Amino acid sequence: MNSITIRQAVVSDIDALAPLFDGYRQFYGRESDVRAAREFLLARFNHGESVVFIAHDANVPVGFAQLYPGFSSVSLARTFVLNDLFVREGHRRKGIGSLLLAAAVEFGESLGAVRLSLSTAVGNETAQALYQSAGWRCDEQFFVYHCAISAQ
Repeated sequence: MNSITIRQAVVSDIDALAPLFDGYRQFYGRESDVRAAREFLLARFNHGESVVFIAHDANVPVGFAQLYPGFSSVSLARTFVLNDLFVREGHRRKGIGSLLLAAAVEFGESLGAVRLSLSTAVGNETAQALYQSAGWRCDEQFFVYHCAISAQ
């Protein structure tokens, strides 16, 4: 029997999400700071700035995906950035990442979004394989540029 469930998170999930979010940040080389992770997520919930899906394996929180809303001026339509996707190491290779991706796509479709976008590290071949197997395609039309702004 499959014990994996995916659902849209609510603010009462914050204490379950914070350690997952902290683990995600550590995966990308940041120092652990569960308190800051919790505050960041709580601010997103309180301001309606993101949509989070949480994955449970036998009632244990094991992963999440976070979407940030956006819009396409050219398409005159809603878009989402799948900014964060994480599954705890001991729970990988169980299809949880695929289920989180599917939940994100279904959510976008339900709101009439024309696109979901994501980015991942060039060397993260495991994630790239997951995205490609789920039907996501690497952009070959546009370059992505970033401008760092120093915090004051």
